[in-house]
Amino acid sequence: MRAAPLAAWLAVDVAVAILLGAFAAHLLHAHLSSAHLAIWDTAQRYQTWQALGLLACLRFDACDRCVCVLILGGSLAFSLSLYALALGAPTALAWITPIGGVAMVGGWLRLAWRLRREG
Repeated sequence: MRAAPLAAWLAVDVAVAILLGAFAAHLLHAHLSSAHLAIWDTAQRYQTWQALGLLACLRFDACDRCVCVLILGGSLAFSLSLYALALGAPTALAWITPIGGVAMVGGWLRLAWRLRREG
């Protein structure tokens, strides 16, 4: 797997997460309830940590395409659904969040399995 293009996208993902955090802190705080801001904060934290973690994992040969798809795809599904819910999207979108969470966990477990197998 070619890590450089993915690493570039992950760096952009972290930058977007920082911008979304600043957006919430400076603009949304006057318009959203504390409960909705907490949802936004959760989305932003998971987006940041998953991208940073995956950036670190690219240093290992064990980080295959499946690991990347599960973690990045799960992070996007998880975070984007929470951002939408925080902004008042229909609660029917809430079913996407746990699917994203399960995908992230699956990606990290696959990475652990591959690292253990290599070590």
